[in-house]
Amino acid sequence: MCNGSEGEPGTFKDRALLRANPYQLVEGVIIAAFAIGADEAYICLKSGFTREIALVTSAVQDFQSAGICTDCTVNIVAGPDEYLFGEEKAMLEVIEGKPPLPRWFPPYVHGLFAAEPQEGWEAGPHGGVVRTTDEPNPTLVNNVETLSNVPHILARGADWFRSMGTDESPGTIVATVVGDVIAPDVGEVEMGTPLRAVIDAVGSGVRPGRCVKAVFSGVANPVVSAAQLDVPVSYEGFAGIDSGMGSAGFIVYDDTACMVDAAYRLSRFLAIESCGQCLPCKLGSGAITEHLERIETGAGSDADIEAIGQWLERVADGNRCYLAVEERDLVSSVLRAFPEEFVDHIEQQRCPQTDERPIPKLLDLVGGCATYDESYWRKRPDWTYDPE
Repeated sequence: MCNGSEGEPGTFKDRALLRANPYQLVEGVIIAAFAIGADEAYICLKSGFTREIALVTSAVQDFQSAGICTDCTVNIVAGPDEYLFGEEKAMLEVIEGKPPLPRWFPPYVHGLFAAEPQEGWEAGPHGGVVRTTDEPNPTLVNNVETLSNVPHILARGADWFRSMGTDESPGTIVATVVGDVIAPDVGEVEMGTPLRAVIDAVGSGVRPGRCVKAVFSGVANPVVSAAQLDVPVSYEGFAGIDSGMGSAGFIVYDDTACMVDAAYRLSRFLAIESCGQCLPCKLGSGAITEHLERIETGAGSDADIEAIGQWLERVADGNRCYLAVEERDLVSSVLRAFPEEFVDHIEQQRCPQTDERPIPKLLDLVGGCATYDESYWRKRPDWTYDPE
Protein backbone atom coordinates (compact mmCIF):
# COMPACT_ATOMS: atom_id res chain seq x y z
CA MET A 1 0.00 0.00 0.00
CA CYS A 2 1.38 3.40 -0.99
CA ASN A 3 0.41 6.33 1.21
CA GLY A 4 0.02 9.40 -0.99
CA SER A 5 -2.68 11.21 0.98
CA GLU A 6 -0.38 14.08 2.07
CA GLY A 7 -2.58 15.90 4.56
CA GLU A 8 0.22 17.29 6.74
CA PRO A 9 0.17 21.11 6.76
CA GLY A 10 3.21 22.61 5.09
CA THR A 11 3.95 19.52 2.99
CA PHE A 12 3.81 19.14 -0.78
CA LYS A 13 6.59 16.65 -1.54
CA ASP A 14 4.40 13.74 -2.63
CA ARG A 15 2.43 15.79 -5.13
CA ALA A 16 5.68 17.32 -6.44
CA LEU A 17 7.16 13.85 -6.97
CA LEU A 18 4.04 12.59 -8.72
CA ARG A 19 3.96 15.60 -11.01
CA ALA A 20 7.65 15.25 -11.83
CA ASN A 21 7.73 11.49 -12.50
CA PRO A 22 4.82 9.17 -11.64
CA TYR A 23 6.61 6.25 -13.33
CA GLN A 24 9.26 5.97 -10.62
CA LEU A 25 6.52 5.59 -8.02
CA VAL A 26 4.62 2.91 -9.95
CA GLU A 27 7.85 1.02 -10.57
CA GLY A 28 8.69 1.22 -6.87
CA VAL A 29 5.24 -0.11 -5.97
CA ILE A 30 5.62 -3.03 -8.38
CA ILE A 31 9.07 -3.87 -7.02
CA ALA A 32 7.82 -3.77 -3.42
CA ALA A 33 4.86 -5.99 -4.31
CA PHE A 34 7.19 -8.49 -6.00
CA ALA A 35 9.64 -8.44 -3.07
CA ILE A 36 7.01 -9.45 -0.50
CA GLY A 37 4.88 -11.60 -2.79
CA ALA A 38 1.86 -9.33 -2.49
CA ASP A 39 -1.49 -10.30 -3.99
CA GLU A 40 -2.39 -6.72 -4.86
CA ALA A 41 -1.05 -3.21 -4.59
CA TYR A 42 -2.91 -0.01 -3.68
CA ILE A 43 -1.88 3.59 -4.37
CA CYS A 44 -3.92 5.90 -2.14
CA LEU A 45 -4.40 9.57 -3.02
CA LYS A 46 -6.93 12.17 -1.95
CA SER A 47 -9.84 12.52 -4.35
CA GLY A 48 -9.00 16.23 -4.63
CA PHE A 49 -5.60 15.37 -6.16
CA THR A 50 -7.17 15.10 -9.61
CA ARG A 51 -3.99 15.99 -11.50
CA GLU A 52 -1.92 13.44 -9.59
CA ILE A 53 -4.56 10.71 -9.92
CA ALA A 54 -4.62 11.20 -13.70
CA LEU A 55 -0.81 11.02 -13.91
CA VAL A 56 -0.55 7.85 -11.82
CA THR A 57 -3.42 6.20 -13.69
CA SER A 58 -1.75 6.92 -17.00
CA ALA A 59 1.57 5.57 -15.70
CA VAL A 60 -0.01 2.30 -14.54
CA GLN A 61 -1.70 1.91 -17.92
CA ASP A 62 1.60 2.51 -19.71
CA PHE A 63 3.30 -0.16 -17.61
CA GLN A 64 0.51 -2.60 -18.43
CA SER A 65 0.68 -1.78 -22.13
CA ALA A 66 4.43 -2.44 -22.03
CA GLY A 67 3.81 -5.85 -20.47
CA ILE A 68 5.57 -4.90 -17.21
CA CYS A 69 2.68 -4.85 -14.76
CA THR A 70 0.68 -7.91 -15.72
CA ASP A 71 0.92 -10.26 -12.72
CA CYS A 72 0.07 -7.78 -9.95
CA THR A 73 -3.07 -5.69 -9.81
CA VAL A 74 -2.31 -2.05 -9.00
CA ASN A 75 -5.38 -0.32 -7.59
CA ILE A 76 -5.67 3.46 -7.35
CA VAL A 77 -7.81 4.61 -4.42
CA ALA A 78 -9.28 8.12 -4.23
CA GLY A 79 -9.93 8.83 -0.57
CA PRO A 80 -11.39 11.63 1.57
CA ASP A 81 -9.74 14.94 2.40
CA GLU A 82 -9.46 14.22 6.13
CA TYR A 83 -6.02 14.36 7.75
CA LEU A 84 -6.46 10.89 9.24
CA PHE A 85 -6.73 9.35 5.78
CA GLY A 86 -2.93 9.54 5.89
CA GLU A 87 -2.75 7.47 9.09
CA GLU A 88 -1.84 3.99 7.87
CA LYS A 89 -4.40 2.12 9.98
CA ALA A 90 -7.13 4.50 8.86
CA MET A 91 -6.02 4.15 5.23
CA LEU A 92 -6.71 0.41 5.43
CA GLU A 93 -10.25 1.24 6.50
CA VAL A 94 -10.74 3.59 3.55
CA ILE A 95 -9.57 0.94 1.07
CA GLU A 96 -12.17 -1.38 2.59
CA GLY A 97 -14.90 1.21 1.98
CA LYS A 98 -15.13 2.70 5.46
CA PRO A 99 -14.41 6.13 7.02
CA PRO A 100 -10.78 7.02 7.94
CA LEU A 101 -10.98 5.91 11.58
CA PRO A 102 -7.72 4.34 12.79
CA ARG A 103 -7.72 0.72 13.93
CA TRP A 104 -5.94 -0.47 17.05
CA PHE A 105 -3.42 -2.74 15.36
CA PRO A 106 -0.78 -1.83 12.75
CA PRO A 107 -1.03 -3.11 9.15
CA TYR A 108 1.62 -5.80 9.61
CA VAL A 109 -0.58 -7.31 12.34
CA HIS A 110 -4.07 -6.57 11.02
CA GLY A 111 -3.90 -6.01 7.28
CA LEU A 112 -6.28 -5.49 4.39
CA PHE A 113 -9.50 -7.50 4.27
CA ALA A 114 -8.68 -9.42 7.44
CA ALA A 115 -11.26 -10.22 10.09
CA GLU A 116 -11.30 -8.35 13.38
CA PRO A 117 -8.65 -9.74 15.77
CA GLN A 118 -11.20 -10.32 18.53
CA GLU A 119 -12.92 -12.70 16.11
CA GLY A 120 -9.79 -14.81 15.79
CA TRP A 121 -9.05 -13.56 12.27
CA GLU A 122 -12.12 -15.38 10.98
CA ALA A 123 -12.91 -14.02 7.54
CA GLY A 124 -15.79 -11.62 7.23
CA PRO A 125 -17.29 -9.06 4.84
CA HIS A 126 -15.35 -5.85 4.32
CA GLY A 127 -16.25 -3.22 1.79
CA GLY A 128 -18.33 -5.67 -0.23
CA VAL A 129 -15.48 -8.22 -0.35
CA VAL A 130 -15.68 -11.56 1.47
CA ARG A 131 -12.34 -13.18 2.31
CA THR A 132 -12.19 -16.96 2.42
CA THR A 133 -9.04 -17.02 4.55
CA ASP A 134 -8.60 -16.85 8.30
CA GLU A 135 -5.22 -15.12 7.96
CA PRO A 136 -4.46 -11.59 9.29
CA ASN A 137 -3.22 -10.58 5.81
CA PRO A 138 -0.18 -8.50 6.87
CA THR A 139 0.12 -5.44 4.66
CA LEU A 140 3.22 -3.39 3.81
CA VAL A 141 2.77 0.39 3.88
CA ASN A 142 5.23 3.00 2.60
CA ASN A 143 4.89 6.54 1.32
CA VAL A 144 5.38 8.06 -2.11
CA GLU A 145 8.93 9.28 -1.48
CA THR A 146 10.20 5.96 -0.10
CA LEU A 147 8.78 3.92 -2.98
CA SER A 148 9.99 6.48 -5.54
CA ASN A 149 13.53 5.95 -4.24
CA VAL A 150 13.41 2.18 -4.77
CA PRO A 151 14.03 2.03 -8.57
CA HIS A 152 17.00 4.42 -8.31
CA ILE A 153 18.60 2.45 -5.48
CA LEU A 154 18.20 -0.83 -7.37
CA ALA A 155 19.59 0.71 -10.55
CA ARG A 156 22.60 2.41 -8.92
CA GLY A 157 23.15 0.37 -5.79
CA ALA A 158 22.85 0.93 -2.07
CA ASP A 159 26.41 2.27 -1.88
CA TRP A 160 25.46 5.07 -4.28
CA PHE A 161 22.52 6.06 -2.06
CA ARG A 162 24.65 5.89 1.08
CA SER A 163 27.33 8.05 -0.48
CA MET A 164 25.01 10.95 0.36
CA GLY A 165 23.60 12.03 3.68
CA THR A 166 24.68 10.72 7.08
CA ASP A 167 25.33 7.25 8.48
CA GLU A 168 21.97 7.16 10.25
CA SER A 169 20.05 9.12 7.61
CA PRO A 170 21.52 8.23 4.22
CA GLY A 171 20.53 9.71 0.88
CA THR A 172 18.42 12.75 0.17
CA ILE A 173 15.01 14.01 1.20
CA VAL A 174 12.42 16.08 -0.62
CA ALA A 175 11.72 19.13 1.55
CA THR A 176 8.88 21.65 1.43
CA VAL A 177 9.48 25.18 2.71
CA VAL A 178 6.48 27.49 3.13
CA GLY A 179 5.33 30.32 5.37
CA ASP A 180 7.24 33.56 5.82
CA VAL A 181 9.73 32.95 3.00
CA ILE A 182 10.31 34.73 -0.29
CA ALA A 183 9.42 31.85 -2.62
CA PRO A 184 7.75 28.76 -1.10
CA ASP A 185 8.89 25.66 -2.95
CA VAL A 186 9.83 21.97 -2.90
CA GLY A 187 13.41 20.80 -3.33
CA GLU A 188 15.56 17.70 -2.91
CA VAL A 189 18.37 18.18 -0.39
CA GLU A 190 21.07 15.95 1.00
CA MET A 191 20.41 14.58 4.46
CA GLY A 192 22.51 16.38 7.05
CA THR A 193 22.15 19.80 5.43
CA PRO A 194 21.56 22.47 8.11
CA LEU A 195 17.94 23.59 8.36
CA ARG A 196 19.01 27.20 7.87
CA ALA A 197 20.56 26.27 4.51
CA VAL A 198 17.46 24.32 3.46
CA ILE A 199 15.24 27.34 4.16
CA ASP A 200 17.53 29.50 2.03
CA ALA A 201 18.00 26.99 -0.81
CA VAL A 202 14.41 25.78 -1.15
CA GLY A 203 12.37 28.76 0.08
CA SER A 204 14.81 31.54 -0.92
CA GLY A 205 15.06 32.63 2.72
CA VAL A 206 12.98 35.17 4.62
CA ARG A 207 12.23 38.66 3.38
CA PRO A 208 14.83 41.46 3.68
CA GLY A 209 15.03 42.89 7.17
CA ARG A 210 13.33 39.87 8.73
CA CYS A 211 14.76 36.86 10.56
CA VAL A 212 13.45 33.40 11.35
CA LYS A 213 11.64 33.16 14.66
CA ALA A 214 10.38 29.59 14.58
CA VAL A 215 9.98 26.60 12.29
CA PHE A 216 7.43 23.81 12.55
CA SER A 217 8.02 20.51 10.77
CA GLY A 218 4.37 19.99 9.99
CA VAL A 219 2.08 19.72 13.00
CA ALA A 220 3.55 16.51 14.41
CA ASN A 221 6.66 17.77 16.21
CA PRO A 222 7.88 20.33 18.75
CA VAL A 223 8.78 23.76 17.41
CA VAL A 224 12.33 24.56 16.26
CA SER A 225 13.49 27.92 17.64
CA ALA A 226 15.78 30.47 15.98
CA ALA A 227 18.67 29.26 18.13
CA GLN A 228 18.33 25.76 16.65
CA LEU A 229 18.41 26.61 12.93
CA ASP A 230 21.77 24.92 12.40
CA VAL A 231 20.26 21.54 13.24
CA PRO A 232 21.08 18.99 10.51
CA VAL A 233 18.05 17.92 8.51
CA SER A 234 18.27 14.27 9.51
CA TYR A 235 16.36 11.96 11.83
CA GLU A 236 19.11 11.95 14.43
CA GLY A 237 19.65 15.69 14.06
CA PHE A 238 16.08 16.60 14.94
CA ALA A 239 15.98 13.97 17.67
CA GLY A 240 19.02 15.69 19.15
CA ILE A 241 16.98 18.87 19.73
CA ASP A 242 13.97 16.92 21.04
CA SER A 243 11.95 17.47 17.88
CA GLY A 244 11.29 15.46 14.74
CA MET A 245 11.84 15.89 11.01
CA GLY A 246 8.50 14.42 10.01
CA SER A 247 7.94 14.60 6.26
CA ALA A 248 10.37 17.54 5.94
CA GLY A 249 7.55 20.01 5.47
CA PHE A 250 8.90 23.15 7.12
CA ILE A 251 6.56 26.00 8.08
CA VAL A 252 8.63 29.14 8.67
CA TYR A 253 7.56 32.04 10.89
CA ASP A 254 9.55 35.27 10.91
CA ASP A 255 10.04 37.74 13.77
CA THR A 256 6.72 39.50 13.09
CA ALA A 257 4.69 36.35 13.81
CA CYS A 258 2.73 35.69 16.97
CA MET A 259 3.51 32.27 18.44
CA VAL A 260 0.30 32.18 20.45
CA ASP A 261 -1.61 32.59 17.21
CA ALA A 262 0.52 29.91 15.54
CA ALA A 263 -0.14 27.49 18.40
CA TYR A 264 -3.86 28.26 18.28
CA ARG A 265 -4.18 27.71 14.53
CA LEU A 266 -2.18 24.48 14.45
CA SER A 267 -3.99 23.21 17.54
CA ARG A 268 -7.31 23.98 15.86
CA PHE A 269 -6.26 21.91 12.85
CA LEU A 270 -5.56 18.90 15.06
CA ALA A 271 -8.73 19.39 17.10
CA ILE A 272 -10.84 19.50 13.95
CA GLU A 273 -9.15 16.45 12.45
CA SER A 274 -9.38 14.28 15.57
CA CYS A 275 -11.80 11.46 14.76
CA GLY A 276 -13.40 11.17 18.22
CA GLN A 277 -12.68 7.49 18.86
CA CYS A 278 -10.42 8.43 21.79
CA LEU A 279 -12.28 10.88 24.04
CA PRO A 280 -9.20 12.43 25.74
CA CYS A 281 -7.90 13.32 22.26
CA LYS A 282 -11.13 14.79 20.90
CA LEU A 283 -12.18 16.61 24.07
CA GLY A 284 -8.64 17.59 25.06
CA SER A 285 -7.52 18.98 21.73
CA GLY A 286 -10.77 20.92 21.47
CA ALA A 287 -10.42 22.36 24.98
CA ILE A 288 -6.77 23.28 24.43
CA THR A 289 -7.75 25.09 21.24
CA GLU A 290 -10.50 27.02 23.03
CA HIS A 291 -8.13 28.18 25.77
CA LEU A 292 -5.51 29.20 23.20
CA GLU A 293 -8.16 31.21 21.35
CA ARG A 294 -9.10 33.01 24.56
CA ILE A 295 -5.49 33.96 25.17
CA GLU A 296 -4.91 35.00 21.55
CA THR A 297 -8.02 37.22 21.44
CA GLY A 298 -7.21 38.99 24.72
CA ALA A 299 -9.77 37.23 26.90
CA GLY A 300 -7.31 34.86 28.54
CA SER A 301 -5.96 34.58 32.07
CA ASP A 302 -3.55 32.45 34.06
CA ALA A 303 -6.42 30.00 34.54
CA ASP A 304 -6.32 29.26 30.81
CA ILE A 305 -2.61 28.41 30.99
CA GLU A 306 -3.31 26.12 33.94
CA ALA A 307 -6.17 24.42 32.10
CA ILE A 308 -4.01 23.88 29.00
CA GLY A 309 -1.32 22.30 31.17
CA GLN A 310 -3.82 19.93 32.75
CA TRP A 311 -5.17 18.84 29.38
CA LEU A 312 -1.69 18.34 27.93
CA GLU A 313 -1.01 15.76 30.64
CA ARG A 314 -3.91 13.52 29.57
CA VAL A 315 -4.81 14.40 25.98
CA ALA A 316 -2.91 11.35 24.71
CA ASP A 317 -4.42 8.85 27.19
CA GLY A 318 -5.45 5.68 25.36
CA ASN A 319 -4.62 7.11 21.93
CA ARG A 320 -4.93 4.72 19.01
CA CYS A 321 -3.08 7.03 16.59
CA TYR A 322 -0.42 9.73 16.91
CA LEU A 323 -2.65 12.79 16.58
CA ALA A 324 -3.09 13.35 20.32
CA VAL A 325 0.67 13.11 20.83
CA GLU A 326 1.13 15.73 18.12
CA GLU A 327 -1.21 18.06 20.01
CA ARG A 328 0.67 17.53 23.25
CA ASP A 329 4.17 17.89 21.79
CA LEU A 330 3.46 20.89 19.57
CA VAL A 331 1.52 23.04 22.05
CA SER A 332 3.75 22.26 25.02
CA SER A 333 6.85 23.12 22.99
CA VAL A 334 5.48 26.56 22.08
CA LEU A 335 4.61 27.22 25.72
CA ARG A 336 8.18 26.35 26.73
CA ALA A 337 9.91 28.21 23.89
CA PHE A 338 7.85 31.43 23.96
CA PRO A 339 6.45 31.87 27.50
CA GLU A 340 6.85 35.65 27.34
CA GLU A 341 4.35 35.88 24.47
CA PHE A 342 1.66 34.17 26.53
CA VAL A 343 2.40 36.50 29.42
CA ASP A 344 2.14 39.55 27.12
CA HIS A 345 -1.23 38.41 25.78
CA ILE A 346 -2.64 37.90 29.26
CA GLU A 347 -1.23 41.10 30.78
CA GLN A 348 -2.09 43.35 27.82
CA GLN A 349 -5.42 41.61 27.13
CA ARG A 350 -4.64 41.68 23.40
CA CYS A 351 -2.31 40.25 20.79
CA PRO A 352 0.75 42.51 20.36
CA GLN A 353 1.03 41.43 16.71
CA THR A 354 -1.47 42.34 14.00
CA ASP A 355 -0.53 40.01 11.14
CA GLU A 356 -2.42 36.72 10.90
CA ARG A 357 -1.06 33.65 9.13
CA PRO A 358 -3.24 31.05 7.40
CA ILE A 359 -3.42 27.45 8.48
CA PRO A 360 -0.76 26.13 6.07
CA LYS A 361 -2.86 23.37 4.51
CA LEU A 362 -1.63 23.43 0.93
CA LEU A 363 -3.91 23.16 -2.09
CA ASP A 364 -1.14 23.92 -4.58
CA LEU A 365 2.46 25.03 -4.72
CA VAL A 366 3.86 26.25 -8.01
CA GLY A 367 6.16 29.01 -9.20
CA GLY A 368 7.09 30.15 -5.71
CA CYS A 369 3.44 30.71 -4.79
CA ALA A 370 1.63 28.66 -2.16
CA THR A 371 -2.16 28.34 -2.26
CA TYR A 372 -3.72 27.50 1.10
CA ASP A 373 -7.12 26.01 1.82
CA GLU A 374 -9.08 29.09 2.91
CA SER A 375 -12.24 27.04 3.37
CA TYR A 376 -10.64 25.25 6.29
CA TRP A 377 -11.95 27.80 8.77
CA ARG A 378 -15.46 26.55 7.96
CA LYS A 379 -14.63 22.94 8.81
CA ARG A 380 -16.30 21.66 11.98
CA PRO A 381 -15.18 18.98 14.45
CA ASP A 382 -17.62 16.48 12.91
CA TRP A 383 -15.82 16.96 9.55
CA THR A 384 -18.72 18.85 7.99
CA TYR A 385 -18.50 22.48 6.83
CA ASP A 386 -20.41 25.56 7.83
CA PRO A 387 -22.29 27.04 4.86
CA GLU A 388 -20.52 29.98 3.20
